[in-house]
Amino acid sequence: MFYQITNGMKIFILNIQQLLFLAGLAQIALVIGGLAIPTILNWKQELAKTRPLIKQMFWTYAAYVVVINLCFGLVSALDYKELTNGTTLSALATGFIAVYWISRVLIQFFYFDRSDFPKGKWNAFGEMVLVTLFVFLSVVYSLAFYSNYKQV
Repeated sequence: MFYQITNGMKIFILNIQQLLFLAGLAQIALVIGGLAIPTILNWKQELAKTRPLIKQMFWTYAAYVVVINLCFGLVSALDYKELTNGTTLSALATGFIAVYWISRVLIQFFYFDRSDFPKGKWNAFGEMVLVTLFVFLSVVYSLAFYSNYKQV
């Protein structure tokens, strides 16, 4: 973290390692906050309408997403230096995470049928916060990938 003076103004600038650390904390917070999603979207009642295999597969996929997000968060928060060391592995890891989050943003706008999304100011606000977070994560990991790619 450093400051840059421009026209007498102090500008706070984060470096890529600090951004990765923040991205890690954000993903951990996303996992914790995401624990409310089944209740908000009434998964129990909705899944009661499906066959047991479909329900089991759904919960399995949901658990995988939670674990992946948590692992991305932990790696980024606890070992952000390794994610920026310019190795092929760090480039591949940050590239993979960037594609993961970019895909999530694209899915939000081009695949999800949002017409059935719960109405209300808080739900709209929650969606805006999530989309902003997904874009932030996409940008941070893309920048980390680019930084590593330049060093490889």
